[in-house]
Amino acid sequence: MKSLLLGIASIVLLGFGGLVYRNAVEHPLQPIACPEDARLCPDGTSIARTGPSCTFAPCLPPNVSLANVGITFAVPPGFSDAALPDVASVAAYELPSDSAISTANIIIRRFAIAASSTALATIQQTAINQVSGLPVSAISYSSTVLGTHRFTIVSVERFEGVADTAYYLARNADVLRFDAIDRGITNLMDSTVDIAALPAHAALRTLLSTLQVGSVAGAE
Repeated sequence: MKSLLLGIASIVLLGFGGLVYRNAVEHPLQPIACPEDARLCPDGTSIARTGPSCTFAPCLPPNVSLANVGITFAVPPGFSDAALPDVASVAAYELPSDSAISTANIIIRRFAIAASSTALATIQQTAINQVSGLPVSAISYSSTVLGTHRFTIVSVERFEGVADTAYYLARNADVLRFDAIDRGITNLMDSTVDIAALPAHAALRTLLSTLQVGSVAGAE
C-alpha cells in the first residue's frame, strides 16, 4: 500500500513538473515594455523611462533638482556651487574670476508665507536695501515673464559697484527669491550701463527661463 501511494505521488509530481516546464517554454518571461514618452530636462535634453518600474532617471548636470524646494533648473555655463550665505538660502552659485573685486553670484532663497500674511507682504518684508537697511519701496517693483513663470523684480542694491537684483516667484505657501549679484562694476552709476547684461544678471535670467516647478518633497 505504501509503495502504491509513493508511486501515485511520484506520478503527480512528474505531471506537475511537466506542466511547469511546458508553460515556461511556451510563455517565457517577456521584457518590460515601458511607455515611449520622455521627460524634458530644463536644459532641453530628454530622458526615457527605464528599469522594471519604468521610472524616469534623474536629469544629468547641468540640471539641478532641489526636491525639498520643488524646483528643477539648469545651472548657467561657468557657474559652480558656492557656500550658502544665510539660513534662508537653499542654493548658491558663483562664476570664478581672476579678480578678487569683480564677482558674479546667484543665490536662491525660500521664504515661507505666514498664515496671516500674503505673498506680496512677504516680498515687501524681505526686499531690504543693503545700504539703508529699509524695505525697498513697492513703487519700484516691476515684473516679467521668463520661461513659463512670472517674476516680481526688485532692485535691491545699486551702490559702490554692486548691483543686486532679486526675482521673486510667489507660490501658495512660500516665495522663492533668486538674486543676481554683480560686484566690482566700475561704471555702475553710468546711465548707459545695461544691468541685465552683467554676468550674474544675464546668467540668472537664463536660469529662470529653464525653471521647472513641481511638488515639494515631504509636503502633504
